[in-house]
Amino acid sequence: MSAAEAGGVFRRAQGRTLDAFPAEQEREWKGPFYFIQGADPQFGLMKAWSTGDCDNGGDEWEQEIRLTEQAIQAINKLNPKPRFFVLCGDLIHAMPGIKAVFSGHYHRNAGGTYQNMDVVVSSAIGCQLGNDTHGVRVVVVTADKIVHRYYSLDELSERGIEGDLMDLMKEK
Repeated sequence: MSAAEAGGVFRRAQGRTLDAFPAEQEREWKGPFYFIQGADPQFGLMKAWSTGDCDNGGDEWEQEIRLTEQAIQAINKLNPKPRFFVLCGDLIHAMPGIKAVFSGHYHRNAGGTYQNMDVVVSSAIGCQLGNDTHGVRVVVVTADKIVHRYYSLDELSERGIEGDLMDLMKEK
């Protein structure tokens, strides 16, 4: 059983709705509330910054992990509790052995390679600004490689993930 199932701690969106904020309860103003906005945990930047080499040296995350845990502990102690927590900005600065960066926001498929790192932009589930279909990208990570493929929503619904990708996920 996952933590979400056990304690209902994590909320998931379904049917374009987040059940943490039911429409019947949220239609009318019920008074002031607050939320917490955090930004830029940027794992790896503190070492890179301290060594003066921001293009490298992001292979240690201990300080950022400690600070993020401190933030979570402080927020969990608050009374009354915040309505929700939003984390924005740069989540990581560097990751040891990073081979690919996956992003969106361009609303079409794109990408390239920069200094032996693949940059992969996935098209949108929603509004398309190019000729790509509405879809998602399936990314399979093994010890040796990263393989990714864009699927239209229709393809994924009708056929699922292709056999060669499924084979990569089998334990060896």
